[in-house]
Amino acid sequence: MPTRRQFGLLVAGSVLAVSGARGQAPAAPKSGGELVFGLDGAAVVKFVLDPHNSGFAPHNRVFRSIFDSLLVLLPDQSVGPWLATAWEVSPDQTSYTFKLRTDVTFHDGTRFDAAAVKANLDRIKDPKNALVALPDIGPYAGSEALGDDTVRITLSEPFAPLLRNLTKTTLGIVSPAAVATYGETFGQNPVGTGPFRFAGLTQGTEIRLARNDDYRWAPPTATHPGPAYLDQLTFKNVPEEATRVAALQSGQVHAADGIPPQNIVALQSDAGFRVLQKELLNNNYTLYLNVAKAPWDDEEIRQAVQLSLDIDTIVRVIHLGTQPRAWSPLSPSIFASNDKDLAKSWSHDPGRAAQILDQKGWIPGEGGIRQKDGKRLTISFVDTQGNREKRLDVIQLARRQLAKSGIELTIDSQPAGTYTAKLASGDYDLSGASQFAPDPDVLRRLHLPEGRARSSVSKVDDPEISQWLKAGFREADPDRRAELYRQVQRKLVAKAYAIPVYVLLYTIAASEDVNGLTIDTHGFPEFQGAWLSA
Repeated sequence: MPTRRQFGLLVAGSVLAVSGARGQAPAAPKSGGELVFGLDGAAVVKFVLDPHNSGFAPHNRVFRSIFDSLLVLLPDQSVGPWLATAWEVSPDQTSYTFKLRTDVTFHDGTRFDAAAVKANLDRIKDPKNALVALPDIGPYAGSEALGDDTVRITLSEPFAPLLRNLTKTTLGIVSPAAVATYGETFGQNPVGTGPFRFAGLTQGTEIRLARNDDYRWAPPTATHPGPAYLDQLTFKNVPEEATRVAALQSGQVHAADGIPPQNIVALQSDAGFRVLQKELLNNNYTLYLNVAKAPWDDEEIRQAVQLSLDIDTIVRVIHLGTQPRAWSPLSPSIFASNDKDLAKSWSHDPGRAAQILDQKGWIPGEGGIRQKDGKRLTISFVDTQGNREKRLDVIQLARRQLAKSGIELTIDSQPAGTYTAKLASGDYDLSGASQFAPDPDVLRRLHLPEGRARSSVSKVDDPEISQWLKAGFREADPDRRAELYRQVQRKLVAKAYAIPVYVLLYTIAASEDVNGLTIDTHGFPEFQGAWLSA
């Protein structure tokens, strides 16, 4: 494969489903105005607007307006230029040399250059910072500025996901000068090179951005290369879905995301609104039993739980056909996803589940809940994000299905700090999570013991899976690499280490006055080309 990639200016718009707004939008974009966006940001009390230190998807939907990346993910999931214009990869796949744009400045007026790239990567690597983005740079050994416009990144071993990871919001380029000025409060004072600059916030409620008038370095996927059309962009955190939809319909916000299924259907047929949908490249929302804790360390007991669940019914009833059922941990569009091959690989079978539990000595007791040695078969589901994406509705329906097999499920809703501590200590039975990512290496972050955080939702420690994951991040050949990850997915499902639930189609509904709003290849909103016709 070529070791040098250089692209001219390409026009590659996001591929997404658009419906509603039957009238013709004005042809010429109009500058000015403020777009107010209703964000499904859950019940957070603190915004963390540091791209290197937040894996929370709603925050990352804000990041792309403030921060640019070295590379952009193109619609075919290859990578293209952005702040980096070209790159070379050494034959041994451990050295990457990037040529950089020379006309880029940060919002604080400081210059983007090779030293800034090095400072960003060194910041992520520094263990004392304990940043969320650390796994994204893999075996990063260091970098060297070879001039203002050239930087060389050195790895201690090959890391195939690097180029795709450099397109992520979590590796957005921050101002080193601002990091030095604000220190630990940088997340409340973000400074990047993006089309909008930070203008202020009200914690947990509102984030205010203003146009970066100097912006001239949009990626080739953008609808135009220059500054944003909007004067201001305001994100209002509206965690309650009915309130969010009411704000959209009443005109309090121009657009909103996290639209509940019943409203998607209605808005798609309403000429006053546009509905945009695109698959989020993602480790799908998946249920994980705590396999480090009895009785969930027993594969047959896990399979009894799996067989007790009717995922098709859960997704159909909760999402009303607006989200597909997931068969693989990886969303269907990610490279190496095994979703199609895993379709119908197992089915709801409560009879078989009962047979397994009987054989294991779990006998129906009081209230129909199975017991063994005086202990009830109870699953404690630990949660912190509430009903974002209808997740608690999913769990409530799962609870009723499990009860029919004599398995009791309780919901343990906790603030973020307590939730993280419970995951780290193993004081729970079941958790559920998703993780946005453009590369199957996301599986390493979850299922490789030495590659994940102590608070990971997965406690899998399977030598064969670990071997495949380690080989996968080193393997340069796409076909061999894909097969390694397909083996991982097959085993995760077969051993009931992971029970995938739904594929997220990220959804935005916007009033007919909103034009040019797009969703990028990752599945995040883009506002640089957005404008208001009224």
